[in-house]
Amino acid sequence: GTPGDIVLGYDELQGYLEASPYFGAVVGRYGNRIAGAGFEIDGERFTLAANDGENHLHGGVKGFDKVLWSGDAFSSENEVGVVFTHVSPDGEEGYPGTLQAQVTYTLTDADELVVEYLATSDRPTPVNLTQHSYFNLAGHGGGDILGHQLTIAADHITPVSSTLIPTGEITPVDGTAFDFRTPHEIGERIGAEEEQIAYGGGYDHNFVLNGTPAERGTGLAAGAGAESSAGAGAESSASAGAEGSAGALFLAAEVFEPTSGRTLQILTTEPGIQFYSGNFLDGSITGKDGVVYEHRTGFCLETQHYPDSPNQDGFPSTILRPGEEYRSQTVFRFGVRG
Repeated sequence: GTPGDIVLGYDELQGYLEASPYFGAVVGRYGNRIAGAGFEIDGERFTLAANDGENHLHGGVKGFDKVLWSGDAFSSENEVGVVFTHVSPDGEEGYPGTLQAQVTYTLTDADELVVEYLATSDRPTPVNLTQHSYFNLAGHGGGDILGHQLTIAADHITPVSSTLIPTGEITPVDGTAFDFRTPHEIGERIGAEEEQIAYGGGYDHNFVLNGTPAERGTGLAAGAGAESSAGAGAESSASAGAEGSAGALFLAAEVFEPTSGRTLQILTTEPGIQFYSGNFLDGSITGKDGVVYEHRTGFCLETQHYPDSPNQDGFPSTILRPGEEYRSQTVFRFGVRG
């Protein structure tokens, strides 16, 4: 019965402009990493900004998190929201094509935040949009997130190299610190002596969500109405240019914070989800209400296509071509457990 602010961030705009690790942001054109800051489409090589060592991260030096979007508010009897639009010109951060992007945030009376993505391009280009909020269900000043209990409906991950670029493999989580198919505290195995944990400094990995679209009903138990109460547009199909993405919402992850009783369920049409345990938070950021964000005081669950897909033939494609629509949807559903 006690409300709380469960998202990390700043009280003022200036913090987001000067020193934000993507707090609350939509990231693009490509969320996550692209190896060597480049890729080929139809035999043509494109070079991107290298803003993560020699690699490209979250859209580059000035990605979608650092541009001013236009916004139009809307409301109805059961929901309120904003439609954000942005035009990314041909060549921005090295990406080909003019991309028309739209992101709709809808807050429903069912305690859901529905995020819907839509994009078109006049040239073939990779697109992988995601939402990068940092959560702490005990409250954004509630200390570390290691006691949160996490479940992810994923039998596999895409393992990474020491520079956090996928190796191209898809490996099982069974018997590893990445097995969240049943609830585990985030901190239970975060110090495990495993190569992948060492590379990520904890968890910073893409989980391959279970099943084909037709089989995804065998994932986490979503509860009554989970597939139907996701607000306007819940039946949206996924990207026409992204092979392997689902057309229906799938309950991908669930988080429970036992001291508050708060829960977060994440449903998505995407084939993957990046679990990041706040490893790079280091006490250098003072956020809302004067709270200092120390190591692992927030977590991210970013729905997505796989990292480095433009360079990985074995991963679902992220190439959006003229005449196609990129469509994706994610629902953040909040609740309380006794």
